Amino acid sequence: MAPVVARLVSESKPYLVPGKLLVKELWFEVPLDHSDLNSKPIKLFARSAIKYERPIVEPAEVVQRPFLLYLQGGPGGGCPAPQDSPLSTYMLERGYELLLLDQRGTGLSTTVSANTLELIGSPQEQADYLKLFRADTLVKDSEAVRLCLTKDYPPEKKKWSIFGQSFGGMMSLTYLSFAPEGLRESFITGGLAALDKGPEEVYQATYKRCIERNNDYYKKFPGDVATVKWIAEKIRELGGEKGIPLPAGGFLTVQRLMTIGLNFGAHGGVDRVHSYITRIKADLDNFGMLSRYTLHELENDNQWDTAPIYTLLHEPCWCPGPGIAGKWAAERVGAGLDEYQWLRKDWQGPASLGDKPLYFSGEMIYPFHFETCSELIKLKETADILARFDEWKPLYDMKQLAKNEVPVYAASYHDMYVDPDLARVTASRVKGIKVFETNVLYHNAVRSHPEEVIPQLLKLRDDSID
Repeated sequence: MAPVVARLVSESKPYLVPGKLLVKELWFEVPLDHSDLNSKPIKLFARSAIKYERPIVEPAEVVQRPFLLYLQGGPGGGCPAPQDSPLSTYMLERGYELLLLDQRGTGLSTTVSANTLELIGSPQEQADYLKLFRADTLVKDSEAVRLCLTKDYPPEKKKWSIFGQSFGGMMSLTYLSFAPEGLRESFITGGLAALDKGPEEVYQATYKRCIERNNDYYKKFPGDVATVKWIAEKIRELGGEKGIPLPAGGFLTVQRLMTIGLNFGAHGGVDRVHSYITRIKADLDNFGMLSRYTLHELENDNQWDTAPIYTLLHEPCWCPGPGIAGKWAAERVGAGLDEYQWLRKDWQGPASLGDKPLYFSGEMIYPFHFETCSELIKLKETADILARFDEWKPLYDMKQLAKNEVPVYAASYHDMYVDPDLARVTASRVKGIKVFETNVLYHNAVRSHPEEVIPQLLKLRDDSID
């Protein structure tokens, strides 16, 4: 079957933003199911950006620059505006045209939320719909857009470069597996995920990293060992079994409080968690309850309610192919660890830990998210259907990666989300890849410390290795 070519629905007039960026907004249309051209079309949104230099004489012809497609992390996050992307600073001066394409279901691209999923139908129909939102379909969307944008380009400019962060890096590996003919080169940051391991094996590795970061946290703030357990007891006392009501309709339970440990994987995350604990303790000391501000901050700590794809498809994005289902692997693996007794049904509470600390979770999704997050409560049945589905299409082609001819430049970190040991194995399976590895940067370094990451990738691209 010939690849789908996206339909360009509209293209805005270019406009300038500070930083000498010339930006366009584009809307595309692609089929919901690329294997069924008669399936309902969906819309994709993108912004393109080039470096604007005011010429002395306007050129008579339109300049066709090579595209650099940014693949956003997540899954479930929309792309930043060009002026908020570090790629604009480092890549446009090299002659690229940056394309920030919101993946389907994210940003402005046929956004997925509880109320938009209601329009799809029953929980089973919603789950069937969301099965078409994994990386294999996102790559097909990207190829459709590439074929649309470059239809009038000369052959040497039809390929494009991709830059994948986190989940976007996983998507890059899918792209290299199934559509390498569309790629000139690939940059990957924090996304060298395991190619042949399911969620359970992945979590066995990432829980170890998460425990290490918890130990780092309590070493820096030893007083929080007692404070966190005291707060947990107060939450149980004030909220009962259901939890303390949150402003938007969710509930703060001990389990949900523990999810703020997701911050540990990013630069500044340890201090951010300590700030939360300090604020919560201050509220309880002063008022015996939590203020609206504190509850609001905790409720919005992560995009649980505003980017539901992150939770709905998180374990499925770790299922590399048929025969593997998530089945709430994070809960199963965690409940077997002494550090995560709070995941067990028979947990007796913080007092049962004695002098041991209460460990925060990391990048893990649990069934209780769909009982404590206001938007996700409505999607509990849909999530359970997806968790038990095991007929996923393959995400990677190991044979293709082993004979890869597309230049790949990757950054791998001391990463709580994408285990560095597993990342090394993945790198060894991609022919020709060059990797910059460091233990002094964390997962979000391309955003928080771009000056330490992007130039290193460009050195891998431009320089030779003896």
